[in-house]
Amino acid sequence: MNESSPVPQARFDAIPLLLVVALALAAMPLIGSMSSWATLTIAGLAMGLIVFVIASGLTLIFGLMDVLNFGHGVFIALGAFVATTVMGAMNTYGGFVASPSLAANLFAVAMAALAGIVSAAALGLVFERVLVRPVYGMHLKQILITMGGMIIGEELIKLVWGAQMIPLQPPESLRGALVVGDVAVEKFRLLAVVVGLIVFAGLLWLLNRTKLGLLIRAGVQDREMVESLGYRIRRLFVAVFVAGSGLAGLGGVLWGLYQQSVIPQIGAQVNTLIFIVIIIGGLGSTLGCFVGALLVGLMANYCGFLAPKAALFSNIGLMVAVLLWRPQGLYAVGRR
Repeated sequence: MNESSPVPQARFDAIPLLLVVALALAAMPLIGSMSSWATLTIAGLAMGLIVFVIASGLTLIFGLMDVLNFGHGVFIALGAFVATTVMGAMNTYGGFVASPSLAANLFAVAMAALAGIVSAAALGLVFERVLVRPVYGMHLKQILITMGGMIIGEELIKLVWGAQMIPLQPPESLRGALVVGDVAVEKFRLLAVVVGLIVFAGLLWLLNRTKLGLLIRAGVQDREMVESLGYRIRRLFVAVFVAGSGLAGLGGVLWGLYQQSVIPQIGAQVNTLIFIVIIIGGLGSTLGCFVGALLVGLMANYCGFLAPKAALFSNIGLMVAVLLWRPQGLYAVGRR
């Protein structure tokens, strides 16, 4: 407890964070080669941070609005497909993607990410108004109607972009790998690490250090009280849903560039992974989502190297192990 504070402070639980370090250290002797271990670890952290960007929107929506949005994948897919269009246009009109200039390449990725965020956020606004708003407080109906929304969204994407796979190559300067000693690090994964850390820091700052975050958290705890003070909580929560959808769009752009291709089912494919992440982390916990995503990314890369046939089930095994240890997730949200 902090003696200078009149209010007792809860002690920060660092054990889940140490679990990430423990997993990495446990894998080192199994892999054997230090350079291979470092390459796999950096790749796993980068993958985990991309998954965190995708899952952060979902955990934000569930944690603050108590909405089980199984249609989250359609925002991911829309962001990825919009990125293919924007990247193609940026290359056709100006050659930003094929240019050897790093600045031009980053500008192309930034424009694609911005377009992905805006389009997914706009779809999120419609999604919340048409599908989610009538079923607030009804979890079963939320699951059914949002899954239906995702299926419809995938069909609409097929109408616009077609059902075939579309390549989405990173720009010229972000292809290939940097080799430091015997350690190879893909350039695009470094960008993904930077973006993921910015999103994580931004969310923590917004929710814990700003008046907006204070209002959101107060609205979750006592909506009527906050509304009696003159704040329009409904609009605030709609903004949260739109922001969460926009994050999914950003995650879709990163995931599409990571996979180097896009298909209409890309969101549904990632949905399972992001639900594993938020369950491991604790439903509604941003920090738990961050730690869970890192664990999933590392586990997928280590198992892919050591036992490729077991890689498909490794994350489910990880989830089961975590839930046996902490049934509410790594960072359980107290009110649930």
